[in-house]
Amino acid sequence: MKALFYPRLAWTGIKNNRRLYLPYILTCIGMVAMFYIMLSLSTGEFLDKMRGGTTLGSVLGLGAGVIGFFAVLFLFYTNSFLIRRRKKEFGLYNILGMGKRNIARVLFSETLILAAVSLVFGLILGVALSKLAELGLAFFVESDAGYNFTVYPTAMGYTVLLFVCIFLLLFFKSVGQVGLSNPVELLRSESVGEKPPKANWVFGVLGIVILAAAYYISVTIEQPVAALGWFFIAVLMVIAATYLLFIAGSVLLCRILQKNKRYYYKPDHFVSVSSMVYRMKRNGAGLASICILITMVLVMIASTSCLYFGKEDVLRSRYPHDFNFTVDFDTLDEVTQENIDKTKAGIDAFMDKNGGISFGICGKSDRVTGELRDGVFYMMGDDVYDPEHSTFLYIIDLADYNRNTGSSYRLNDGEALVFASSRTYDHDTIRIEGGREYKVVKSDGSIDFVRDTEMLGFSAVYIVVPDFYSSAEDLLQATEKQGVSHWLQWRYQFDSPADHDKQVKITSELFSAAAEITAETASGGFGLGSMASARDDFYGSFGGLFFLGIMLSIVFILAAVLIIYYKQISEGYEDQSRFEIMQKVGMTKKDIRKSINSQMLTVFFLPLLFAIVHLGFAFPMINKLLLLFGLDNLGLLLLTAAISALVFALFYIIVYRVTSNAYYSIVSGAKE
Repeated sequence: MKALFYPRLAWTGIKNNRRLYLPYILTCIGMVAMFYIMLSLSTGEFLDKMRGGTTLGSVLGLGAGVIGFFAVLFLFYTNSFLIRRRKKEFGLYNILGMGKRNIARVLFSETLILAAVSLVFGLILGVALSKLAELGLAFFVESDAGYNFTVYPTAMGYTVLLFVCIFLLLFFKSVGQVGLSNPVELLRSESVGEKPPKANWVFGVLGIVILAAAYYISVTIEQPVAALGWFFIAVLMVIAATYLLFIAGSVLLCRILQKNKRYYYKPDHFVSVSSMVYRMKRNGAGLASICILITMVLVMIASTSCLYFGKEDVLRSRYPHDFNFTVDFDTLDEVTQENIDKTKAGIDAFMDKNGGISFGICGKSDRVTGELRDGVFYMMGDDVYDPEHSTFLYIIDLADYNRNTGSSYRLNDGEALVFASSRTYDHDTIRIEGGREYKVVKSDGSIDFVRDTEMLGFSAVYIVVPDFYSSAEDLLQATEKQGVSHWLQWRYQFDSPADHDKQVKITSELFSAAAEITAETASGGFGLGSMASARDDFYGSFGGLFFLGIMLSIVFILAAVLIIYYKQISEGYEDQSRFEIMQKVGMTKKDIRKSINSQMLTVFFLPLLFAIVHLGFAFPMINKLLLLFGLDNLGLLLLTAAISALVFALFYIIVYRVTSNAYYSIVSGAKE
């Protein structure tokens, strides 16, 4: 009988506080199910048969790690609501003769029950939904899913291990919180609010400065590669600034409302504002957490859906033509017209036997890395490469340019056509450090026939010269003086009338044949890519990212809803006695509803408003990051972001109605 005493006591505590524990248990079940699903998808054998299966496995594995990490943080956060509500109960146990060790046994039994229920039902739900998730993944990557239903013991084992560790840590945290408090403090824990806070101007100003700096980084950054490096720094700055602003700003807002006599001394506002004043530090932290979660959801859905719906644009940007063949030369002596013609003839002969070539462009180039400043290109060594300021400089032959573009430009010695990829070149000359200076004849045009599609998002400047070999020799001497590298290359891009499956086969066979074709013409090797062979990886990557964005958004939305719910419930119990007094002096149910609406509308929609502002200022950086994937479609990004914000706002209003009703049911029933 004694052995079951503590488990029964724990179960009674959970049952009597089911309004608090039921959402928590459902969240734990959802976290367990989601983690198992993501882990099983990332290691499933069905990936071998899906488009871009290898890439998908990596993406989903990353998603499982994010969910696992978030589960630790979020369950610790929500557990604090439960312990805060139960402290009075534990204090009563202590006064009735239970020692801290006995209370620890109750907490252990409670943790054991929660862990068992969460893991059992979570794994059952995860296994049941895993096939549905597999079908959903197959839909997004436009692939076929098998009909086999598989349970993954390894994924199940890792899931159990992670959540057992989480619940053990939660148990030790709960024991520490209860054990360090005396019985009187535990009994008074619900009635003791925060001390009347002072508006902390230092935190508020610091939050504004940090947020302004993060916004400035986002809107002023130019290079997509630099945006990748600054993105995580800007995210951390926005998170820190949001917490500082909500904590300090919430207190300041309440003080301003209290000083506004026309607003404060009204039945609708008096109770709500005076109640908020005494918990605004905690309230501000909760609102900031909700704001960050909403921002994460909006950014993820907007960016991943933009990539998903724009995947064909990305594919065409990365592969302007069906096939992209490159040859690297170690020395300038190898870059002869004879070697180029021989290589091209070999490829053409191969393609004639495999469907032919419907269109083709080709050209040679010499590339070096550096920085372009005020009309001077300063070369940069590989060991000091700076993605924020670096530029690729290409030397292009005028004859290749005229042939591929249908132009008929003529240039004298020392003249050049200059085209910049990410800016307008507005200088009359361009000089290469340690090398020649060219007079700019024209500064706009297209260089598609030598454009390195692997370098999309990187800044580049192209110099079209009348004598390629002379300019390349001059560049070679300059790079030797500076001790930097350069890349001599010939690029051949062409289209084929063959269908998708045939082009995939051609890519594999041409890659094998190209080794023999280039054996005597180029010692630096070759590269081959095709749109058809890359399509599976692109669809797998972007479909997987969109699927991952949806799954993580579900997790973050559930987390935001639970925080909102616990915020309403905990504040409802805190305000219950205040509303009971107000009802005794004549406040009606209708007045209570008006007061609740006043309180909710004062602060509830601030997280949504701030999240939309965060999204707006993040737009330039998100757009730059999408350029790294090869997507340059601002209109599509605006559309996906607008739809995401609108749908989430409607959902948020529904959550507001449901949770405000929960708060109302607590405070309005105080009189009974």
